[in-house]
Amino acid sequence: MKQYSYYPGCSSDSSGKGLGLSVRAIAQPLEMELNEIEGWTCCGSTPYGSTDEEESFLINARNLAIAEKTGLDLVTPCSSCYVVLSRANDYIKTHDKFKREVNEALAEIGLEFKGTMRVRLLPEVISHDVMPEGIAQKTKHNLNGLKIASYYGCQMVRPLGFESPENPESLDKIVTALGGQPVNFPMKNRCCGSSLIIPEEDMAVGLVNKIIANAAENGAECITTPCPLCQNNLDAYQGRVNSKFGANYNIPVLFVTQLIGLALGINPASLGFNTNIVSTKNVLDHVLAQGVKSGT
Repeated sequence: MKQYSYYPGCSSDSSGKGLGLSVRAIAQPLEMELNEIEGWTCCGSTPYGSTDEEESFLINARNLAIAEKTGLDLVTPCSSCYVVLSRANDYIKTHDKFKREVNEALAEIGLEFKGTMRVRLLPEVISHDVMPEGIAQKTKHNLNGLKIASYYGCQMVRPLGFESPENPESLDKIVTALGGQPVNFPMKNRCCGSSLIIPEEDMAVGLVNKIIANAAENGAECITTPCPLCQNNLDAYQGRVNSKFGANYNIPVLFVTQLIGLALGINPASLGFNTNIVSTKNVLDHVLAQGVKSGT
């Protein structure tokens, strides 16, 4: 059993509840022990860093210092959390003056940032530590050729991604290992608008439309992503896209951890399938059996 410190992030307990549920559901079958760090706080996501970068690094220094005490790699399932925590970790380590200031502040609560830990995104851990072949050996429900558009988004591959930003392959390899069929998907690494869906909805909905349209044009029966912000935009705003652009999309948007859990034979309810907005019934019917329902 491989051990990791675990930073779930805010979304996995709220708008991306399906992510949090499915991560915990697949951890033990994949022989990963995720030890949630005690008293973690919000990373501030990307907006905080855009407003006050060094203050954002400072609040994340606390999360990093707590995790460092375990001596384990820090793993997060959220692409945005990954970027923020990684940037804070790298910046503090390479700026001595700021590191001293950070540690002066942390000393007030009995903590110290040493810079001895790696921050990792869960799909990278699954790809490199568990490996697609290891997942395939544990599969109980083959995805039976389900046509899947693997959506990486922008933060998983930029600026600190673990694979090619122009041609990422990790999600496609996982899909293949599960018995799914990755479709050609040129928009797989384009931005969905992320949190701009709130202040600039029309612009973000336009980006979401391009991504969903590209997946549909290439025959995708569902879209999969690791990012809770991407999943929310593509799933919750699909109806808005249909209304604005006169479309009729009905493509489920699943977390890759939900797909893994389904293939591992875990009950869909335990994977948070009932939290998805667009019905996942066609996915469950395809993989499991006719008549199996998602609860949506």
